[in-house]
Amino acid sequence: MYRKLYFSAARCLKLKVNSTWTQREDILRAKSVCWSQCKLASSAGNNDRSVVVRDLFEQVTDKNKETYLDMVKIFESRGSHRRGHVEFIYSAMRHMEEFGVEKELQVYKALIDVLPKGRFIPTNIFQAEFMHYPKQQQCVIDVLEKMENNDILVNIFGRKGHPVRKYWRMMYWMPKFKNISPWPLPRPIPQDSQLLARLALSRMSSVDLQTSVCTYQTSAHADSLDDTWVVSAQSPLQRKLLDAHPHNVPVYVEGAFLVWLREVPVNYFILRAEARPRPYVSSLRDPFSEEGAGEYVPPTVHEQDDGTILAMCATGTSSRDSLLSWVRLLERDGNPALGHVPVLFKLRSPLGELTTLEEDQMRIKAPESESA
Repeated sequence: MYRKLYFSAARCLKLKVNSTWTQREDILRAKSVCWSQCKLASSAGNNDRSVVVRDLFEQVTDKNKETYLDMVKIFESRGSHRRGHVEFIYSAMRHMEEFGVEKELQVYKALIDVLPKGRFIPTNIFQAEFMHYPKQQQCVIDVLEKMENNDILVNIFGRKGHPVRKYWRMMYWMPKFKNISPWPLPRPIPQDSQLLARLALSRMSSVDLQTSVCTYQTSAHADSLDDTWVVSAQSPLQRKLLDAHPHNVPVYVEGAFLVWLREVPVNYFILRAEARPRPYVSSLRDPFSEEGAGEYVPPTVHEQDDGTILAMCATGTSSRDSLLSWVRLLERDGNPALGHVPVLFKLRSPLGELTTLEEDQMRIKAPESESA
């Protein structure tokens, strides 16, 4: 009788163990399927160790701010624990530029709200100093750094958390750097190339406060082939230097050079003369015993070691014909010496139309869409 009870109990235990192992195998199989839908993503320049769902953001066709926020809300609706929230935030940050939301403060707030609230606040000094929940804190620090890189100025980890310290440093330094530049630029940068040229030349010519920036139309010159605009910068002191320039010594039109207004490049050209020779110490004379020995004229701000800058300009086409029209218009506008001085063109850089980066990207994407 006891033997029968023993075997029946063993048989029941065996069935229970088999059913438990079957359930575990089903769970592991489901996890393996979920894992097969994931990939290990590494961010550029930063050894990112996050695992993100494949094509979570890449498969979206309508990439805009509303779609981006909707995807964040869908992830938040998964529950209070929100497993994989760190990986989701890193994945969302990598696709910000594609959706055009890298400068939207609302998007950064939505990403930080993805983190569960209340779990990451340290309860003692040891947790605060040894970076309680380091993966989550580093994730928020990376979000704040991306905000800092995009000039955008949230408390989950308490007053002693590392992200809060990072935020305090940002609040101290970023307003200082924002207003420290004497040449403030509008936000966003305008897309008009002529306005960009005026901003660039005004910034570079501010070394001489009397510099005037004016705009010419090449059609005002009868022999011009290009019908475009020319933004020119010249000061009265530069006109005097040009008038005093010897008629048998040439001047040069050089460029195109590149200046950046934040993320937008602008091509510009200069009218340059050879540098005036500086007096050596051995050639100095005694001002007390020799007549005229003390008449030393110091070099102006336009006279540099590599040459004398006589004028600057930026044109709509950056072509040789537009630069020739610029020289003729300068001659007509208070520089008669240009009619007697030989002008040589030294255009060493590849030239093209003055455009913005967005226009270049659209021009690159156009052939791809046509081929598709």
